Amino acid sequence: MSKDFVKDVTSMKDDFAQWYTDVVTKAELIDYSSVRGSMILRPYGYAIWENIQKELDSQIKQTGHENVYMPLFIPESLLQKEKDHIEGFAPEVAWVTHGGEEKLTERLCVRPTSEVLFAEHFKNIIHSYRDLPKLYNQWSNVVRWEKTTRPFLRTLEFLWQEGHTCHETDEEAHEETVRMLNVYAKLCEEYLAIPVIKGQKTEKEKFAGAKYTYTIESLMHDGKALQSGTSHHLGDGFAKAFGIEFTNREGKLQTVQQTSWGFTTRIIGAMIMVHGDDRGLVVPPKIAPTQLMILPIAQHKEGVLDFAYDLKDKLSKTVRTGIDASDKKPGWKFNEYEMKGIPLRLEVGPRDIEQKQVILVRRDTGEKQTVSLHNLETQVQEILNDIQYSLFEKAKTHRENKTTAVTTFDEFKNQLVQKGGFIKAMWCGDEACENYIKDETGATSRCLPFDQEKISEKCVCCEQEGKHLVYWAKAY
Repeated sequence: MSKDFVKDVTSMKDDFAQWYTDVVTKAELIDYSSVRGSMILRPYGYAIWENIQKELDSQIKQTGHENVYMPLFIPESLLQKEKDHIEGFAPEVAWVTHGGEEKLTERLCVRPTSEVLFAEHFKNIIHSYRDLPKLYNQWSNVVRWEKTTRPFLRTLEFLWQEGHTCHETDEEAHEETVRMLNVYAKLCEEYLAIPVIKGQKTEKEKFAGAKYTYTIESLMHDGKALQSGTSHHLGDGFAKAFGIEFTNREGKLQTVQQTSWGFTTRIIGAMIMVHGDDRGLVVPPKIAPTQLMILPIAQHKEGVLDFAYDLKDKLSKTVRTGIDASDKKPGWKFNEYEMKGIPLRLEVGPRDIEQKQVILVRRDTGEKQTVSLHNLETQVQEILNDIQYSLFEKAKTHRENKTTAVTTFDEFKNQLVQKGGFIKAMWCGDEACENYIKDETGATSRCLPFDQEKISEKCVCCEQEGKHLVYWAKAY
């Protein structure tokens, strides 16, 4: 890559945080707005989100959910109905106090999440077991007044979907919680090529007001973890607070069991930090807005552009294909699309046309391959499939290499400093130990994995009985 093009991109090894900031702006994913901590999603960044949204929305609908939309504002009195919930979000809430010049008689919260709005609505529309289950999903924005911000990972406003459902029984709500977590895991692994660990959050880390929270956790290139999606069994806490009751099959009044689950634009940050390199983004083909970019070489020569556009028309039937026929130099174009992480580049010039071939260049490995025109479509699809597979396997290997099992606190601290990544260690279940580990090391409990192992008899912190295996890590 030309030095002129990358002179403003910091090396990952030198400063990972600055590398990340350089890439999200240089690849034209975002721009900064005039409000601290708010980002402008540029067309390329939004196109990636649209592809994620399209696939996730399809999977949500396949599981029987319907899309709805709730108001942006929540009256303070409504938010106060669920005490644990408001206490959990209080530091991050943005309030509207005036409408025009007039001071409001009651403050309005700009939604940080919509549990209370859905609860109020469910109370009005659920009366009988015949009204259940209610399986709703909302695509929207939310606002959380974060102190420390970073594009995609933590911003004052972000885009997401939030599912909200009501069920007759605890068992049905549990099944829904697991089902939607699996939808998120499938999206991450099969489409974003990000391997995840599925598990349960501790009481300390669970969603405010939930009975329990399930999570998928992923590991970034720098060894930090990222919570990539959560699914919450809310139990009947909101139902009792809001009076969401129905006549059950025995003719008696009963409160519903609820769930909520969410997936946000922070997953784009995960994609960047899992797959990116010093040349910029690496976008998995299944999510890439443009899977193949055609770059005509010596396009001023007769027939080259016509040939390139014919190729685009042909290939666009099977893959998302772009073409750059601008007057920029070829080297600049190569660098630009490497920075943007386009999975596959096709180069074609007069000599290639004469020999009935093209050159394909992979973004993930940089490998060049001369391909005959007669089987081009097949070769392109095979290479894209291999890129998708290879990105997942590379990320999985990185996670495995950065996962360490320890049995003592000294090992815990040493491995976290020397190696980073996930630390697997036993925990007694006492929040005091969880807090101590965080205070001493900066690592937080990421989850109690569903696949539990007994790697030691003792808690890594207090040496009492080790009841649970926990994944710990420093995290975004």
